Amino acid sequence: MDEVVAVSVGQHQRLAGVLEYALTAAPHTVCTLDTLPPLTGRRVLFAVSLGPDGLDEDFCRLLRLLRSGALSLDGSMGAVLMDGEGEFYTKQAAQMLVLAANGAGCLFPGKPLVEATGSLRNFDIQCRRRGTDRLHAYRAMARELVERLSSFVPPVYERPRVLTLHASDRKTSNTLALGGQIETRLASRCDCTELSLRNGTVHDCRGCSYTVCSHYAQQNSCFYGGSMVDQVYPAVTECNALLLLCPNYNDSVSANIMAFINRLTSLQLFHPLHHTYLWAVVVSGYSGGDLVAQQVLGALCLNKGLILPPRFLLAQTANDPGSALADPEMLTRLDGYAANMLRTMSPDAPKN
Repeated sequence: MDEVVAVSVGQHQRLAGVLEYALTAAPHTVCTLDTLPPLTGRRVLFAVSLGPDGLDEDFCRLLRLLRSGALSLDGSMGAVLMDGEGEFYTKQAAQMLVLAANGAGCLFPGKPLVEATGSLRNFDIQCRRRGTDRLHAYRAMARELVERLSSFVPPVYERPRVLTLHASDRKTSNTLALGGQIETRLASRCDCTELSLRNGTVHDCRGCSYTVCSHYAQQNSCFYGGSMVDQVYPAVTECNALLLLCPNYNDSVSANIMAFINRLTSLQLFHPLHHTYLWAVVVSGYSGGDLVAQQVLGALCLNKGLILPPRFLLAQTANDPGSALADPEMLTRLDGYAANMLRTMSPDAPKN
């Protein structure tokens, strides 16, 4: 196991005890924001305690360091322990932190978050599965997180299979235009497949019980069936990377993209996605691309278990059709984004 650097942020006695227990799983050092060593190329555990308002000074300071570029995480891998005194803000804070750290160069393995609300009620399902109480479930999951962070090895693919998913109109979509440009840049070293979620009806998840969902999952199916089962599930299972094209709809992904995310639950029960990279293009007509990016990484990395590669996001503000590609800096940004994808997924492959 490799050494874990635990960055302790905030003051909370419960988190201190959980962190001490969790770190026995791997070699480690502990630091604060005032004693930070260089974090490039390290395995970094952010251990954050939040007060009831979720805006603690140390946490805001950490975000500023990451967002401003003052703290580089190039070549690093990360995970998050988020402990709150109240019932709100832990998930929001975790998504903000992961997006900021990812933009600073940090890769996150699938499911890199263990969060604890003030009451610990969010551990009730885990308590039943593990036959223990809330605090012991929290401690156990924190220790497992440290073990995974310490031992995780990002997969490398000689010729990655990239699946592009969208629900856009090719005639008018800036998002789809950017996705096409990325595929063109990957084509010589990747096998690229594109699927539209606009064709046919994509029903949202109906919230089946775990037993019902598991029953269908064992048959590689889902209660609703349809194109999700016939086309999307096989494509997701076979790909090494998912490139999700997400126009900003009212500060959220579109309905079809959300239905796709929700219905992945059935697939992942028996087909874990922890070897699949997640990439995303977000185009906003006005603003809010960060909100969509946090929604995507929260659902697909923190929850569903896809790998969040460093700088997974390509974001752009564009209104009129074609205006995204008309940006004078866009072609250079597309070159850099595609090069980062290849460098991450296939670093040793021959270059043409």
